[in-house]
Amino acid sequence: MDIYLDYAATAPIRAQVLAAMMPALKEIFGNPDSSHGFGRKAAALVTDARDRIADLLGVKPSEVYFTAGGTEADNWAVRGLGRGNAVVSATEHAAVLSALPFRGGKTCAVDEDGIIDLTNLQGTMSEDVGLLAVMSVNNEVGTIQPVAALAALAHAHEACFFSDCVQAACSQDLREILRHADAIALSAHKLGGPKGVGALVVKKGVSIRPLIAGGEQERGLRGGTLNVAGIVGFAEALALATAEREQYCAHTARLRDLFEARVLAGLGGEVAVDGSNRAPNISHMTFARGGSHLLDLLDLKGVAASGGAACSAHASQPSHVLMAMGRSSADALRGVRFSFGRETTEEEARFAADTVVSCLTR
Repeated sequence: MDIYLDYAATAPIRAQVLAAMMPALKEIFGNPDSSHGFGRKAAALVTDARDRIADLLGVKPSEVYFTAGGTEADNWAVRGLGRGNAVVSATEHAAVLSALPFRGGKTCAVDEDGIIDLTNLQGTMSEDVGLLAVMSVNNEVGTIQPVAALAALAHAHEACFFSDCVQAACSQDLREILRHADAIALSAHKLGGPKGVGALVVKKGVSIRPLIAGGEQERGLRGGTLNVAGIVGFAEALALATAEREQYCAHTARLRDLFEARVLAGLGGEVAVDGSNRAPNISHMTFARGGSHLLDLLDLKGVAASGGAACSAHASQPSHVLMAMGRSSADALRGVRFSFGRETTEEEARFAADTVVSCLTR
């Protein structure tokens, strides 16, 4: 049995999404910026998708900027939103942390569960800070951050609040997040959409500097021919995820809890569940004998999991998220992330848990 428990890295493309994309992959192939009929048909698909995404998010179509994915959207936000320096949480995705030196700024601490320390954050919000960036759901341990309080603190200091919602889109109410945030980042492939397309949503009145020169696409802020089929698929995937969110949360939470209970029963003090106030689809566990060796054993047994973010899967460094949560560098090398999806079954969750236990007790 081959079991996929790495939905936080990517989800399989859904049949409805692929079907929605087919016209743009076949007969409607024109460049959406061309003025002839072929181009106008492609442009109409983009317009319809942008309108649909905006309606789902409760924003204006002009506030939706398409990107090549979440990493690009994160980079654009950190480099281009607002004025002055930035403050970001120490557990942000590498796309945010790696972009910070281009902007200038500092990181803010989190507690042992990965929740941002509001008292510490208050002390970092100096007059030169124009942007606060904190992800809504952590991509490694699943911690849900207090978005409303964070946005209120940022606005009290006349700073913008940006939240990476790439990992949040399946389980969190994005409309509610956008009631508070000035900008969010999204990525289609986490939702069962295609890879290589995402969005930066920026509310009207929030200043944003251009990202890519050389074209007038996206109101002159992000040049380059638009990925028409990807954008259409993105809209369909977001619509499905929004409609199914409650069912998805109940399903993944039930399987995650079953999986964790079975692993804890089999290993006892040899394993600890990381984080609190977590998204329902993510289980991050630190094993006394975990790390890359355990991941290799699981892979050989047909269970796909990860040591954290897929973009850093080939690195041998300790998890910066666990280190920020106060773990030792040794412990930060022994974490494994199991993430569940719409397609995961109870049989798979049980088998995967039993496989984890057998790998560490044989």
